[in-house]
Amino acid sequence: MNFSLNLPINGVSFGQVSTLILRELYKRELEPSLFPIGQVDLSSQSQDQEFFAWIQKCINKAKTAHSRDNPTLKLWHFNGGLDSFSRRHALLTFYELDQPTLAEVNAAKNVDKLIFTNKYTQDIFSKCGVDSEVVPLAFDKYNFNKKDKKYFDDDRISFILCGKFEHRKNHAKTIKAWAKKYGNDKKYFLQCCVYNPFADEQTNKRWFAESLEGEQYFNIQFLGNMPQNELYNDFLNSADVVLGMSGGEGWGLPEFQAVALGAHAVILNCTAYKEWANDSNSVIVEPSGKKEAYDGVFFKKGDTWNQGKIFDYGEDQFTKACDQVIERVNNDRCNHKGLELAQEFNSEKLADNILKILVDL
Repeated sequence: MNFSLNLPINGVSFGQVSTLILRELYKRELEPSLFPIGQVDLSSQSQDQEFFAWIQKCINKAKTAHSRDNPTLKLWHFNGGLDSFSRRHALLTFYELDQPTLAEVNAAKNVDKLIFTNKYTQDIFSKCGVDSEVVPLAFDKYNFNKKDKKYFDDDRISFILCGKFEHRKNHAKTIKAWAKKYGNDKKYFLQCCVYNPFADEQTNKRWFAESLEGEQYFNIQFLGNMPQNELYNDFLNSADVVLGMSGGEGWGLPEFQAVALGAHAVILNCTAYKEWANDSNSVIVEPSGKKEAYDGVFFKKGDTWNQGKIFDYGEDQFTKACDQVIERVNNDRCNHKGLELAQEFNSEKLADNILKILVDL
């Protein structure tokens, strides 16, 4: 089968998903034509020179063997999603909000196959007359693995907060609420790996300081950018609890990987989190309502793209859930139900779903 891929290959979420798909195709000895979006950056990945050489071979193949009759999968945003190399064009995209714009609906209707990662988003676009398929994402077994390692000398319970620092992800609210309840309590620590690579160093530092409202807590730590997945794997393994309180997600990759490695979790029951988080593997917090997503930086009111609201939560409900998850940790440090996610959502299924769509285009 001749097919082509148009993918970002880098260290952020889209790039990590792209590389996972590529690893599965490489394992199957397939050789698609590959058009990278932006610069190829594999520095975050476990170093596999044969795999890297295969990627370059696929890039070279695209220059000499690609046909516009090839079914082609693009992984990208709606903004730019219509740009294609093929007459048979599938777009796999994340969408986190609830009010598709005219431009987003137009892009959605003008691809041959539209793929979302969760049913919440599919339902949002269905109300706008858009047909789509849902392809769940997968545990990245090539970059993440459970380590039998003690990370701290004491018996602290380690909470972690993940993802690029954004209003959409409710990071500042979550940090403030956690600090109010557990700040300067030596039994609990919060490590925040929330560095946003799309903002400069000083802006990140300002956001971190503002989230603590000028206070200092010895048990809250902000970590810098983690450029390699090997470092990030250690960080995820160090967690007893991961906090997933984002108001809008395409999947919630860091939280998902952490739970699949055995971390307990407090998860807001909304958007893509509902695809994989449930009462057996997480302590679930029900949303209290919605609020505007606009932050003036990544989401700007009145823009052509990314308009709408995100889910919110009550502070008391969040801290109550944290108390409940502490009980789970005290009962068993390992979230055994969480470990099951690695098999339920595996990369072989992800590749199978992608290939089926390409065959049917």
